[in-house]
Amino acid sequence: MNHLFSPKELGTLSLTHRVVMAPLTRLRTEEGDVPGNLMVEYYRQRASEGGLIISESTEITPYGSTYPNAPGIYTEAQIKGWQRVTEAIHEKGGYVFLQLFHGGRTAHPDNLPGNALPVAPSAIPAEGIAFTPSGPKPFVKPRALGTSEIPDIIDAYAQAAHKAVTAGFDGVEILGAGGYLLDEFLQDGSNHRNDIYGGSIENRARLLLEVTSAIMAVMGEGKVGVRLTPDGKFNGMKDSNPQKTFGFVAEKLDDYNLAYLHIVEPRIKGSEEIAADLPPVASALLRKIYHGTIIATGGFDAPGAERMIENGHADLVAFGRHFIANPDLPLRIKNSLPLNAYDRSTFYGGTERGYTDYPHHNAGLS
Repeated sequence: MNHLFSPKELGTLSLTHRVVMAPLTRLRTEEGDVPGNLMVEYYRQRASEGGLIISESTEITPYGSTYPNAPGIYTEAQIKGWQRVTEAIHEKGGYVFLQLFHGGRTAHPDNLPGNALPVAPSAIPAEGIAFTPSGPKPFVKPRALGTSEIPDIIDAYAQAAHKAVTAGFDGVEILGAGGYLLDEFLQDGSNHRNDIYGGSIENRARLLLEVTSAIMAVMGEGKVGVRLTPDGKFNGMKDSNPQKTFGFVAEKLDDYNLAYLHIVEPRIKGSEEIAADLPPVASALLRKIYHGTIIATGGFDAPGAERMIENGHADLVAFGRHFIANPDLPLRIKNSLPLNAYDRSTFYGGTERGYTDYPHHNAGLS
């Protein structure tokens, strides 16, 4: 695993290895969607010297809430909770980016203040089931954002970035993926607008690029990542020409001095691996357009991750489910140690079971 364990400069950070912890929704906050003791311990366990963690999706506003017990970054209590997390990671010599998130049409009135309708580029409901405090419910028809409301959305992202700095994060990742708000604007299956934020690819990409510019004005160059899901189908997403759409976005983002572009392979749908036998294609295609650092994710094992870096399709590889079950995943990969099996039934919500009780390897290796 020579490539996975070679050093890499990432924006302003000096990584000692290229095994990244992917953003993983776990739904274990305390009251007020505040990171508490359990989350602090979870992240502390998975931090490694010179390694990068990307946090779970973190709500920039209570009006973008998709999941009960997901963390936010809009209250003082949440900022203080996240400060404890970043301190725990930094104490172990690791780095952490905060993933900024607005659920868009995947939110549900039961999760929103005053039972408000979720907002979206167009009044088209997502496909699938919403998570609510009283259990799963069908997605509702969202309210289309007015053009005059969009500056407030951009400002909410910028304010969240300010709060991330206060909380001690090394950078932020913009979630432009997964069928959430920014992805909904980007893809023409969910965006039927006829203003400056709809129609052409340039218009549909406008909000993502404006949010990126606003956040970079807060964070500075080399401290912002963007996550995309080219050809992703989760939450009923679709686009008439995904290669052209995401190629355009990658070309535009190439002009920014991002820390990285984070690309989710289409063989993953949400948390499910739907086509493990497919080769990773999205990163290879966008590498021809985007010339900065690329993080690839989506169903990789260690040999596959090594090949991605060796063949130049990515610079780092993010692992999700294996990091859930193996808090010391970089050590295990480096030393060819067996991996703990993950328990999918404990992924979302609950207690320390399936969260902080997975064992470390006790061989004294480093």
